[in-house]
Amino acid sequence: MASGQDGRLAGIAGPSELATNRVLRNTYLLLAATLLFSAAMAGVSMAFGFPYLGPIVTLVGYFGLLFLTYRLRNSAAGLLAVFGLTGFMGLTLGPLLSAYLRTVPNGGELVMTSLGVTGLLFAGLSAYAVKSRRDMSFMGGFLSVGLFGLLGVILVGLFVDLSAFQMAISAGVVLLMTGMILYETSAIIHGGQDNYILATVSLYVSLYNIFINLLALFGLGDD
Repeated sequence: MASGQDGRLAGIAGPSELATNRVLRNTYLLLAATLLFSAAMAGVSMAFGFPYLGPIVTLVGYFGLLFLTYRLRNSAAGLLAVFGLTGFMGLTLGPLLSAYLRTVPNGGELVMTSLGVTGLLFAGLSAYAVKSRRDMSFMGGFLSVGLFGLLGVILVGLFVDLSAFQMAISAGVVLLMTGMILYETSAIIHGGQDNYILATVSLYVSLYNIFINLLALFGLGDD
């Protein structure tokens, strides 16, 4: 009798698995929506010729909206904060894309190539994390050190010209962000991340940084 009951229940997901699947689904849906909104804001920025805001204003705006999103993560207002953050990042992306399209002979091709490679990387990394269900929590310490190191490089770059190291920095950022995608997706699958708003922000920021640094790498390689 017990074996028959176990057999009937074998194909039924438990509460924790259902909750995990719900978080993963909501994360991907919100991520898709924020990417589209961010792309639209980048288009608006390009169409109206929005100027580059400068590193200080950009960083203050980013971290301010990031903090707001974190504070509102458990409320419906958190969704508005997410779109505020990703929309702002889209607006700041516009001047960069405009510069590539205006000043680089094959700028349009570089942008599309970077976009395509970013999409393929995300699809491949996500599929691996979901299918393998490997626990990536061991990467947490390494990624934390890497993120603090990246923040340090950004702050140093405000005062020191690091253009000579741009290729190495961009490659390092791409590697770090691919690790973040694996780590965050694994955290959702294994129940370490149960807030789809925060998960969306983490994945969005990773994709954003992969895209702009691939663009820098392809641009440098094309010189």
